[in-house]
Amino acid sequence: MSYFYILCTILLTVYGQLAIKWQVLEAGLFPKTNKEKIWFLLNLLINPWVISAFLAALLASVTWMAAMTKLQLSHAYPFMSLAFVLVMLFSALLFNEPITAPKLAGLLLVILGLAIGSQG
Repeated sequence: MSYFYILCTILLTVYGQLAIKWQVLEAGLFPKTNKEKIWFLLNLLINPWVISAFLAALLASVTWMAAMTKLQLSHAYPFMSLAFVLVMLFSALLFNEPITAPKLAGLLLVILGLAIGSQG
């Protein structure tokens, strides 16, 4: 069950990042004046999708606490690097962000690091 909690933490974290990116793109360019910046950010803060991203972060914290009741932090935390992998892949799929050779090399190193770091 502990690994299920880690999976929930990862998926909720990824959802939050993707939802915020989506809504920021929908909101348009960041304004130049301070007053416009404040209104821009306040409008994002009341956006239902952004609120759902914040709730996902809260739930991710709760599922992480559940995972920590059974697993050592040094064993469980490397799995959080999967959030980086998923965000990069979904960013390419949903937002047409490029996966360059250096990014791909980094992804492979992260996966290798997870495989090694989660042992024992």
